[in-house]
Amino acid sequence: MRETRATGHGLRTAIERSGYYPALVADAVESAIEDEPVVAYVVHHEATFDPAMEVRRHVTVLVLTAGRLLVCHTDEHPPGEGVAQPHASTTTEAVKLHRVQSVAVTRVVPDPASYVPGMPPTEVVLTIGWGAIAHIDLEPATCGDESCDADHGYTGSVTADDLSLRVSEAADGAEAVANVLAFARELSAATAR
Repeated sequence: MRETRATGHGLRTAIERSGYYPALVADAVESAIEDEPVVAYVVHHEATFDPAMEVRRHVTVLVLTAGRLLVCHTDEHPPGEGVAQPHASTTTEAVKLHRVQSVAVTRVVPDPASYVPGMPPTEVVLTIGWGAIAHIDLEPATCGDESCDADHGYTGSVTADDLSLRVSEAADGAEAVANVLAFARELSAATAR
């Protein structure tokens, strides 16, 4: 997963292996990287089904350089109103590492009673926050008295959630889980500096 050149062979190979418009995705990623050396990366291809039972593909590429986190999303869109052919949209975002506020890793381990240190999880969710997107969850506030019907306003929480990436051994393979964990370690270490 480590590379020393912006267009590192491993990153380009991983994008091509995803099989999802590799020339388009690689062009977007490489133009965002410019000439920075790649420290670590993750390429995650995901297929989803919409209510019309159409398959929609999506790829996320995360690239860590010495100074930035690059996030590239490419989505597939079917023909629609005014658009006769399927099309894809690619968005790249460059986040300076000092802006990354949190790196959260959720690990799912089956049968925790038999867990042995170092045993890999079967699923990982990597959540990265840099303050661009926040979710607000509100609910009616109460005073604790079940018979009280007064309006106590609302209570809630604000959660930073700019990016969540979920991989599982069942869907993506053990190597994908290990790659996301390795990327999370690199990113976490880079943001601690």
